[in-house]
Amino acid sequence: MVITGLSGAGRSQAADVLEDLGWYIIDNLPPALIGSVADFADAPGATMTNVVLVVGTGPYHSEALPALDALRRQGNRLRIVFLEAATDELVRRYESTRRRHPLAAEDRTLGESIEEERRVLQSVKAEADVVIDTTELNVHQLRARMLDLFAADAPAGGMQTTVLSFGYKHGLPLDTDLVIDCRFLPNPHWVEELRPLTGLDQPVRDYVLAQSLTAEFLSQINGLLETLLPAYVAEGKSYLTVAFGCTGGRHRSVAIAESVAEVLRERGFHLRVTHRDLDR
Repeated sequence: MVITGLSGAGRSQAADVLEDLGWYIIDNLPPALIGSVADFADAPGATMTNVVLVVGTGPYHSEALPALDALRRQGNRLRIVFLEAATDELVRRYESTRRRHPLAAEDRTLGESIEEERRVLQSVKAEADVVIDTTELNVHQLRARMLDLFAADAPAGGMQTTVLSFGYKHGLPLDTDLVIDCRFLPNPHWVEELRPLTGLDQPVRDYVLAQSLTAEFLSQINGLLETLLPAYVAEGKSYLTVAFGCTGGRHRSVAIAESVAEVLRERGFHLRVTHRDLDR
């Protein structure tokens, strides 16, 4: 596994979680040596079989992507985790630690250095299996996210799919692959007896699923996902997040996410369900 991303976004903290899970961590390895590490891990009798390479932005960053491509062509099972965060949050973290940014220069501000690193790493981010936005995550929440993703691997040849509900008023989930808007459905929030409940409660679920548009919507969405998920697996994708959003993230999106997850599980897909804003 490769952990990479923006400086200050939590690469070291993410690696610490995997180390606790038994992975062998190698930090700041020059890309030219990545192939040698893979050969060592694949050697007969090797005990260091689960390896995490923490790759930052440094003098060799332009060599990282070719080295990872070569690793994949050799048939190694490779997963890339990319961590990012908003520029203002990264500026705040750097100012609190007083560390020097790896791309700092006399002719640009800290914010400009962060944006330059974001530009430099864009091609690496495009190849990532998982993108985690840590802007609003503390170290404990990042740990929980990493454990959710990697504490148990997906079945051999399978893909770990997360079905997520969220509220638009709390912001879009940036570390997701597909976002589906459920705000066209009538809102249970405006039904007095349903307002204090959530989409996990049967009265709210019955209300949402009984709407005239819901059945056709679910049929179309389930059909789409049943087409896309095997295609993603065939392309070698290990992790996929499908997010359903409504206004507050407590009623419609929760009920729809649970319904979609039930159908996909019946079709044999390995799923996790997370309701981001249920308690807000």
